[in-house]
Amino acid sequence: MTATEAIVRQEGRERRGTGKPAKEKLFRTGGAGDISKPTVGGLVFRYVLLVIVLVLVIGPFLWQLSTSFKGPGENLYTFPPNLIPTQPTLENYTKVTDFIPVYQYAWHSLFVALVQVVSNVVFAVFGGYALACMKFRGKGIALGILFSTMLLPGEVTVTSNLLTINGLGLANTLWGVILPGAIGAMNVLLVATACRMIPAEVLDAATVDGATTWQRIRHIVWPNVRGMVSVVAIFTFIGAWDDYLWPLMVITDPNNYTLTVGMAYLNSNFSPDPRLIAAGTIIALVPIIVLFSVTQRFFFSGVQEGAVKG
Repeated sequence: MTATEAIVRQEGRERRGTGKPAKEKLFRTGGAGDISKPTVGGLVFRYVLLVIVLVLVIGPFLWQLSTSFKGPGENLYTFPPNLIPTQPTLENYTKVTDFIPVYQYAWHSLFVALVQVVSNVVFAVFGGYALACMKFRGKGIALGILFSTMLLPGEVTVTSNLLTINGLGLANTLWGVILPGAIGAMNVLLVATACRMIPAEVLDAATVDGATTWQRIRHIVWPNVRGMVSVVAIFTFIGAWDDYLWPLMVITDPNNYTLTVGMAYLNSNFSPDPRLIAAGTIIALVPIIVLFSVTQRFFFSGVQEGAVKG
């Protein structure tokens, strides 16, 4: 036995003597009984599939980001794509802000999105609590109406909504954009589903102790539906920020445009230069990326919450 083999064996004895568990493998070997783990080939296939999906999802965004920083002398359509600009510049972003008031449009979109988030959260919590935890006549009819509104595509109600907004004198205003999206049937049903997971005995005990409806919502319902409310808030914000058709129909004054309508105006006027369009697209995407990066843990944990917290 050589000195090296002796040292290796001695180290192996020392590791076994420490009692440390062996590192768990990510795959199973031939003849192993643990079928919950993939084989080596299955593990390789999973990672290859994951890389393909990642390229398909992230690839267009990376190309847009790269294009927004490329100078006028660079070829945008080389193959394979060159994602690192050889002449990086911020001129495209300054040109966008020169041609259209990007930050003003972004403020309009942010205002619309935040107001809709607040209204949807408030009305969804109250409506979900009423449908899940209260007993009243016509509850089945109310649920049927909510489900029926979800079956209709949004384009069907555009005309009636537009006539209503015109009748209220809210045409060409941001409040006219906000009002139809102030509450969504899906959001009410999501919160109602979370409320149903609260034991009725807890609410009954609070009622016996003299708690009002507001106190039950504040101290019992709200702590248990916060996760689902975060999901509602994220979906509402993204939907309001990305909405294009309704703001286009309601707003006719360019000074009141939201960001998506302003980007469409940029696309129609500067279509020969995809660098400007890419820069405007990145500006529109930044708030969504920041929002999801900050709130992703609430988003993924929200759909799993529902147990009463002591």
